[in-house]
Amino acid sequence: MARSLGLDVGNRRIGAAVSDATKLIARPLGMIDRKHEDALARIAAWVREQQVDEIVIGLPYHADGKLSSQAQQVQQFAGLLQAHVAVPITFVDERYTTQDAKAIIAEARRSKQPQHDDAVAAAVILQRHLDAQRHDNAADEFEFDE
Repeated sequence: MARSLGLDVGNRRIGAAVSDATKLIARPLGMIDRKHEDALARIAAWVREQQVDEIVIGLPYHADGKLSSQAQQVQQFAGLLQAHVAVPITFVDERYTTQDAKAIIAEARRSKQPQHDDAVAAAVILQRHLDAQRHDNAADEFEFDE
């Protein structure tokens, strides 16, 4: 089964996460320096190695629901990435993922499991997408008769 790859694209780093084969659970995969010359090639390698059939990228919105100025840079990066991979790219709202990632990291530190916050943020982004897909699929299974 194919997996989903989640990306948290920042100015300096890109956090990555991957789903399990059933697309139920996201886990941190790693982090890439965005300025590194082979960043796109490394993501493309993950797509092949992890047998990814979709990439989910967090799109930064303001609290009021409007796209942030960073969103245009993320969309430009996604355009560059799309030229390197043959899988669809989907954007999801990444509001408050940093706070969620910090809470997860704090818990992991208590259990002595070190994590990088960019990769954990990517896992939060991807998990939101996976949960939404599962919710949408479950809703499609119900038919209501009047």
